[in-house]
Amino acid sequence: MVWIGAGSLLAWLWLLLGQGFFWRTDVRLPPRRDPARWPSVAVVVPARDEAAVLPASLPSLLAQKYPGRAGVFLVDDGSTDGTGALARDLAAARGGLPLTVTAPGDPEPGWTGKLWALRHGIALAREHLAPEYLLLTDADIAHEPDSLRELVAAARSADLDLVSQMARLRVATGWERLIVPAFVYFFGQLYPFRWVNRRGARTAAAAGGCVLLRTAAAERAGVPEAIRHAVIDDVSLARAVQRSGGSLWLGLADHVTSVRPYPRLAELWRMVSRSAYAQLRHRPLLLLGTVLGLALVYLVPPAALVVGLAAGDPVVAALGGAAWAVMCGTYLPMLRYYRQPPWAAPLLPFTALLYLLMTVDSAVRHHRGRGAAWKGRTYGAP
Repeated sequence: MVWIGAGSLLAWLWLLLGQGFFWRTDVRLPPRRDPARWPSVAVVVPARDEAAVLPASLPSLLAQKYPGRAGVFLVDDGSTDGTGALARDLAAARGGLPLTVTAPGDPEPGWTGKLWALRHGIALAREHLAPEYLLLTDADIAHEPDSLRELVAAARSADLDLVSQMARLRVATGWERLIVPAFVYFFGQLYPFRWVNRRGARTAAAAGGCVLLRTAAAERAGVPEAIRHAVIDDVSLARAVQRSGGSLWLGLADHVTSVRPYPRLAELWRMVSRSAYAQLRHRPLLLLGTVLGLALVYLVPPAALVVGLAAGDPVVAALGGAAWAVMCGTYLPMLRYYRQPPWAAPLLPFTALLYLLMTVDSAVRHHRGRGAAWKGRTYGAP
């Protein structure tokens, strides 16, 4: 047990020093100044059965205070709940930026529904607006009135091809408060923001809810066609842009929020499990390594502390307690970002256990032929 506890502590020290994991949850965009000429921007919103959230999100896009030319293009991806009609009604009642609604029909083989919708939305935007930038944002994302202006100013000032902000997710229920901050925290471990934002870095990631993309960079990277099969489309998009020589920036948002509720554990479970195995490239060995890694890093510290205290072994208890303390320290910035109390940090091992089970469930679903299921569609390995 001593060696396992020591391994867990060493793993946390590597995360702390190697990844710089006491990273700040910095919500500020890169230093920016207003450009002399504001470029044209097309806001592309893929939407499938989103009538429940559109009244809280779409008006925020239509109300953007952007000095340049801009328009909103909502792609109704086979909705059965009146999403397209509702979007038109909201635009007629609220005014603001011009809205175009299109419905491209079912995706062709080899395409995920969201990327098929983005393909048609981008094509329509190029035809009507010839935009220099594309804001790709989900139908459940609400933006403060100056969101688009600040994103464009940051991209222009820092000469970035892709600027992405991870929207602040809802944390209203007990399960949301337990699982959502950890979801963003684990994403930051997989894709450390500092690594993504370095020029010439090999780590690439984006948050699909809010991505400002230079149109020329999209054309150079061949997206969305080049990633048409991707279930985790945001990371795939960032990788394609990076491989084609583009520059990236990823951070947390302060004025971009998700309005989609996940009130019960079942909804949160589906959110994670539908794509967890795809994140591991559908490889059993990566799944095994992930399970062992989660156990060593998150489950061993409290177990070592309890076993050490029960067995009267101060070394094991000290190793487990030290690793648990480091773990809690790295989690505190995320809890502050989500305005959660610091006493929630020691619960992270329990949350990690839930994520471990969600990941295993994702693999089981895939091997049973259910793959990544979302709103009536199922995607297997490409």
